[in-house]
Amino acid sequence: MENKKLIRFVESFVLLPVMTIAMPQGFVPKDSVNVVTTPQIVLSEKLNSESSSLFAFNQEIDKEAQTLKAQADAIDTYFKEHNMPLEGKGMKMAQEAKKNGLDYRLLPAITARETTGGRNLCHNPKAQNNPFGWGSCRIGFSSIDESIEVIAKHLGGNMETTSHHYDNKTTEEILNAYNPPSIVRNYVKQVKSIMEDIGPIEVTVDAVVNS
Repeated sequence: MENKKLIRFVESFVLLPVMTIAMPQGFVPKDSVNVVTTPQIVLSEKLNSESSSLFAFNQEIDKEAQTLKAQADAIDTYFKEHNMPLEGKGMKMAQEAKKNGLDYRLLPAITARETTGGRNLCHNPKAQNNPFGWGSCRIGFSSIDESIEVIAKHLGGNMETTSHHYDNKTTEEILNAYNPPSIVRNYVKQVKSIMEDIGPIEVTVDAVVNS
């Protein structure tokens, strides 16, 4: 009897490793898989989301750049067709108009009306680089670029000294403040006509592709 108990006791040690060896190789508990793969899935989804956002952002930046180029081309084409010295300043005017919330055609149209696009600048030696006739040709600037920057800020209502004249105004209201009808009759009509000659208020990417 005691011999039989001893044999069963020994068999129990023999069966245990056999059962352990019989388990399929590569078997990993389900919970362990989740612990490893879930962070990887989350990271992958996050990277995909960020990539999509970055792609959309880059597309928007590219679209803005193309629009600016189309606006600049429209301005420079107008200056070139009318033999005006400000040809080449289209991009500067388009950029400053965008910064100050202006119609991109407003600055070039004013210069065309005031000084024939820089061909007939102010005669006052103290009013150098002033193609806008700003300050009744009594104010000068260090460069044409500076004049574009300064006038754009004024007309956009971003200069403290003149913001009460131009802030939150439509293009027509800006022109009425710039040169009231009591001073120059039909001024608004004249400038707006030039703006229409420069191009449409909305330029398309096609204008860049086909240029």
